[in-house]
Amino acid sequence: MTQALETPRASDAPKALTGIRVLDMTHVQSGPSATQLLGWLGADVVKLEAPSGDITRKQLRDLPDVDSLYFTMLNCNKRSITLNTKTERGKELLTELIRRSDVMVENFGPGAVDRMGFTWERIREINPRIVYASIKGFGEGPYTNFKAYEVVAQAMGGSMATTGFEDGPPLATGAQIGDSGTGIHAVAGILAALYQREHTGRGQRVNVAMQHAVLNLCRVKLRDQQRLAHGRLAEYPNEDFGDEVPRSGNASGGGQPGWAVRCAPGGPNDYVYVIVQPVGWRPVTELIGRPELADDPEWATPEARLPKLGKMFQLIEEWSATLPKWEVLEKLNAHNIPCGPILSTKEIIEDASLAANEMVVEVPHPERGSFTTVGSPLKLSDSPVDVVTSPLLGEHNHEVYAGELGLDETELSLLKTNGVI
Repeated sequence: MTQALETPRASDAPKALTGIRVLDMTHVQSGPSATQLLGWLGADVVKLEAPSGDITRKQLRDLPDVDSLYFTMLNCNKRSITLNTKTERGKELLTELIRRSDVMVENFGPGAVDRMGFTWERIREINPRIVYASIKGFGEGPYTNFKAYEVVAQAMGGSMATTGFEDGPPLATGAQIGDSGTGIHAVAGILAALYQREHTGRGQRVNVAMQHAVLNLCRVKLRDQQRLAHGRLAEYPNEDFGDEVPRSGNASGGGQPGWAVRCAPGGPNDYVYVIVQPVGWRPVTELIGRPELADDPEWATPEARLPKLGKMFQLIEEWSATLPKWEVLEKLNAHNIPCGPILSTKEIIEDASLAANEMVVEVPHPERGSFTTVGSPLKLSDSPVDVVTSPLLGEHNHEVYAGELGLDETELSLLKTNGVI
């Protein structure tokens, strides 16, 4: 592995990826979400930005002249350096950075890094052990040069066609499965390549496309597309089926029927999602005040209930609509009925249990005071995560260029004056 770098962390204890240097040439969301995860796992992530900075530093700002939450929440646990890679000296410095790195990650448009003069062949020549990961919108083919954004990836990966209600338009999901979902897939590929390097001594190319990542997350819908050849999908609430998987509202998409039922007082997120398993039907009938349905041949079995799922959940909702969602949750859980309240973003950011699990964390920032962000969902017993604030633009230029690459103060000053850094 590349020699570990001296970089500040909230804890000096070795982490899973301590000693791994990541050259982060990513921007916006898909790439930064991947490299942030690597940083959380202990890698030294050096974020290389143009002198103007990652565009998200200025997007959706809530405070003037301060890095936006868009940027801070995707770039924790990184160092920032600036470099104009279009200049000859910039190319020389990039070459040296590649030589010193274990992983290089980029999510520019197709061919952009090649046009800089850094093809995979050239990168591998500079550093045969490097893992070079690229995140693109699409694989090779007719879509290759399409511009990719979060919802475009959802549209072309199967998500939008199967999200929404059957009498409405296709809908995007609020989860960033196109951007951050792809970032997680990229991390899996990078870690696998690093592991293989331990056996081969060689780095390798890792390619992940946003459309492909979304499709991987929509595999159950391709399962159902094939099942359609044998007739209607009984667990779907839809009455009519054509030759493609329909939008099915809040149906669970699994083997057990589920739905979001309204609760009191009827606000936009006053719902509980309920799944009715065979073993749960009798306690459900008791809770809703219809115990006779437990043994009624028209309702007693899953097969009998499937044709009337809409009516079944209507009966449950007539009960749930009279109670607050937390009371509905308590009563359902008392009978081991799978369920969960629909939590609003406000409820999530104020959830004490999520804070206790370090999934909602408060991070001090040198300019905005502090910000709230999502913590690491990866919990390793020997590699705890300390969420460290995102870097200011070029904050670590001196540390990297002078301290690690050995540039003298005169050249550093000249590089800044000439717009190279």
